[in-house]
Amino acid sequence: MRSPAGERTVRRMKHGFGRFREAFVGGALIVLASTCGAEAPSPKAAADFDQCVRANEARLTQEHSAPESFLEGIDAARAARLRNGEVIVERLSPSEGAALPGALLHDWRGTAFVRGATVPEFEALLRNFAAYPGEFSPQVLEAKQLAGQGEPLALEMRVRQRHGITVTLDGVYDVRFGRLDAEHGWSTSESTRIEEIGAEGQPLSVQAQHGFLWRLDTWWSYEQRDGGLYVQIETVSLTRSIPVGLGWLVGQYVENIPRESLKFTLRAACAAVQQQPSRPPTENRKGQRK
Repeated sequence: MRSPAGERTVRRMKHGFGRFREAFVGGALIVLASTCGAEAPSPKAAADFDQCVRANEARLTQEHSAPESFLEGIDAARAARLRNGEVIVERLSPSEGAALPGALLHDWRGTAFVRGATVPEFEALLRNFAAYPGEFSPQVLEAKQLAGQGEPLALEMRVRQRHGITVTLDGVYDVRFGRLDAEHGWSTSESTRIEEIGAEGQPLSVQAQHGFLWRLDTWWSYEQRDGGLYVQIETVSLTRSIPVGLGWLVGQYVENIPRESLKFTLRAACAAVQQQPSRPPTENRKGQRK
């Protein structure tokens, strides 16, 4: 058994090593960002992304056809964990199948529960594009609906992410909404344009872009029961591959960026609908009003 002084020494060593590793990975990410531009995904990578999207859409269409199959992967045990406040995030694409020619495919799903929330409230949140910079701060900087009537709705959005390096991206997305019934709804978002923004706020040339995000499709599914709303988000994204020689250092870190981004989006959306001023106070698990 270590003495108190020995425990403090071990903690200081672990902390120092953690800071060293963080700085080392951050430096490697800067090297990654400074490598030659990744102009566009290869035709094979783009085709594989489209195939993954089509498979997901077919599966979700089947799931959304009936209340009993509406949300994937929520049995009684998971439902209890979600109602207790846990956020469940899982990779859907196997890591060994995620590497494509010159690209990486990321497929993640996250699920949460919002006590007291309803389908109309959550759908109103997703439809209010102009409020995204506040609800999804600090990642979303600007958001607006482009001119046009009817679906798909054209959403233009500027986002900024910091993961060792700072990346700003402009994107345009086709957004659609649907309902099975009053207790079941969904929304889809398909990227039609994504471009990297430089330090001066202008899009980089195609040759200068780094391929941090080429494509991004998102699916929201939400089901109202058990005194609240089960919310599920699934994202499929296509990014550049990791140059040879850096995979051992930043591979896991880079592949976890879509996971952390999904988790942030899910938590922010749940917090936003929970805090809507029009909602009455809910009860926590101890029966206290809050």
